[in-house]
Amino acid sequence: MNTNQTHSCGDKVLDDFLHNKSEHTLSLFRHFVEQYQKIGPVTLHPTKSMIGLAAKTRIAYVIRLGRDFVDVVFPFDKPYEDNLCFQKIAQVPGTSQFNHHLRLSSKEDLNAEVKKFMKMAYTAGK
Repeated sequence: MNTNQTHSCGDKVLDDFLHNKSEHTLSLFRHFVEQYQKIGPVTLHPTKSMIGLAAKTRIAYVIRLGRDFVDVVFPFDKPYEDNLCFQKIAQVPGTSQFNHHLRLSSKEDLNAEVKKFMKMAYTAGK
């Protein structure tokens, strides 16, 4: 994983997000990216406030690296209410996009159900 990819405006690099994070959080982040790499090639795109993951288009966003968790958002074109993994599903105002919010607190949180949604997002983004 290249830890020095920069945002197009050049003001953020991946290390800016990873700096001073706990080993637990870094391990969760690396595990999430590694699991996506098993689905297919993804690139990391640091922005001003989050880390985007992209196939051909953006497929997921790491929106927060907390003390002992990683928050991820998957953008889908419809809400997938029948699940046990998303803590919140919200429509982006003025669009047909529904953001599905996931909190990873342990590697086990990245289970078969989550991987199914990861694959769905990857397929939609390639």
